[in-house]
Parts: sequence; C-alpha cells; structure tokens
Amino acid sequence: MDTLVREEQLARVPFFDGLTQDALTLVAAATTEEAHPLGTKIFGYGDPGDKLFIIMEGKIRISREVSGMGEEALAVLATGEVFGELSLLDESTRSADAYAHERCRLIVMTKDAFDELLFLHKDLAYEVLWACVRLLAARLRETNDKLTFLSTSGRFG
Repeated sequence: MDTLVREEQLARVPFFDGLTQDALTLVAAATTEEAHPLGTKIFGYGDPGDKLFIIMEGKIRISREVSGMGEEALAVLATGEVFGELSLLDESTRSADAYAHERCRLIVMTKDAFDELLFLHKDLAYEVLWACVRLLAARLRETNDKLTFLSTSGRFG
C-alpha cells in the first residue's frame, strides 16, 4: 500500500482526529503495513514494546494467561482502533498478548519511527501525545467500570 492510501486510511482513525493533512502525511510516511491470518500471535506478554498498531481491517484480541484458568480476553479491538501504544510510551515490555481474532490488516509504526517523528516535529508530538492520553484515559475508565461491575457482582474481591 502506498503512503497516500495509508494517509487516507489514517484520516478515518479516531486516534488521529484533529491532525492536519501535513501531520497525517508525516505519520503515513513513518508507517508500514502487515496482514495476519486468524489466530496469529501479533505479540506476547513480556515481549519488547517495539511497535504501535492501527487496525485497518479485522479484529484483534488482547488477552492474558491466568494461572489455573487459561486465557482471559481483556478486549476485542476492531477497525480504527489502536493497540500497542503503552509500551512505546513507557518503554516497558508488553503487558498482554495480542492475537488476530479475525484475518486482519494493520498499519504499523515502529518505536524508532515514532520517536523520530515526535523528536523532529514538535507540533505533531503534542497532538499525538494528547491522542495517547485520551486513549489511555478512556481505557482506564473502561477498566474501572469492569472492576466495579466485577466487585458488585461477586466475581471479584
């Protein structure tokens, strides 16, 4: 896929809402594409966090292995959603596993490309980092809601 097509696709991703056309061009130029069949392990718990992923087609299951219980699905992400951003921000290893829940097509940005983009383009860095903050805040609220539900339903605590 060429950069222009990626740019058009990125413009439809909520994570990049508000970016100028020039900013989208820079982001698109710093990305590549991957395709994965159903069941592919995209990354595993403890792996180095070296890529950010944007789902262009298909679904991704984020999960963790729970001792004595097996796989616990934390989320199923769909077209337009972003995953893998946490490790790029805090330079830690992956906090969960990611599997292709369906055949999928992903736009990928490596940590090196992400860091270079933010270093060279301060205005873009500001916008992208605020998008990350909004995404992480929404996920934290979701987690809080799930924990509240589990504690009140007697499944937790």
